[in-house]
Amino acid sequence: MRWRIFAREPSALFWTYGFPVVLALALGVAFRNRPPEPVEVAVEASPGCEAWRDALATNSEVHVRWLGPQAAREALRVGKVSVVVGRQDAGAPGAPRIYQFDPTRPESRLARAVVDDALQRAEGRADPTRVRDHLVTEVGSRYIDFLIPGLLGFNLMSSGLWGVGFVIVEMRVRKLIKRMMATPMSRAHFLLSFVLVRGAFLLGELPILLGFAHWVFHVPIRGSIPLIVGLSALGSLMFAGMGLLIGSRAQNTHTVAGLVNLTTLPMLVTSGVFFSAARFPEVFQPIIKLLPLTALIEAVRMVMLDSAGVVAVGSQIAIMLAWGLISFVVALWMFRWQ
Repeated sequence: MRWRIFAREPSALFWTYGFPVVLALALGVAFRNRPPEPVEVAVEASPGCEAWRDALATNSEVHVRWLGPQAAREALRVGKVSVVVGRQDAGAPGAPRIYQFDPTRPESRLARAVVDDALQRAEGRADPTRVRDHLVTEVGSRYIDFLIPGLLGFNLMSSGLWGVGFVIVEMRVRKLIKRMMATPMSRAHFLLSFVLVRGAFLLGELPILLGFAHWVFHVPIRGSIPLIVGLSALGSLMFAGMGLLIGSRAQNTHTVAGLVNLTTLPMLVTSGVFFSAARFPEVFQPIIKLLPLTALIEAVRMVMLDSAGVVAVGSQIAIMLAWGLISFVVALWMFRWQ
């Protein structure tokens, strides 16, 4: 029954199977590996700064702008340039060179280093040690490689919470659950059917997303594919159990929508879907690591990119099992037919 209802909803098919692929394609193209772009630099149009402008203009790593002092500071303020080069006392002999930049912006610190190196070399600096660059681009270290496990976890969370919790409440609103009281079906069997069907949907979600990422962006799968499938199945069942808990007592779709958003949004931000969870302060790390989405994403990412085995992801498996079992037991206790 649920399979037929699901197949008749084109929007449900898109959000379950199509949206993760579209999102992966958009972010993979936007954050693809590209040659480094020249740093944006403004040189103040003041006496004595012409030589610096001419020296930087010949450097391919720098895009230089010749601006008045006020215009240069305004360009720095709005982010059009990353660093401003000027002189403390324009025209005075021996006046120091001044770099104006925002130290909280990584691109500004990089621009300052690139510009200073270029100008020092143009003024005759010689390095005491010869160096040679050996450029390496390793598959598995790109943003798209980091992103795919995050998108997989995000999709499993969204489809589990919305596809179970919202559907249960919608059935309650339409009085369909109340009719189940006349059947010999127990609450446990009724709720377990949602969990198992949610797990069955994984058979379509997982190969579509991973296959697309591998063939289009050459995302590596270095670890055990059966282990990835097992972790994804466990994550799907875990979020289905959480969806049961959210929908067990909610009486209308507005309430369940608010509860699902309240559950998903904090994890979407903190669990490492689009950027590393390590960016958050150390004091929050123990809490973040206990979140169900964090455990799923970390485990899949470790297996896909680092060839981790079952033992290496044991703590993440334990966290997911705990969340899934506790959610299902509490949902079974709270659930009412009416």
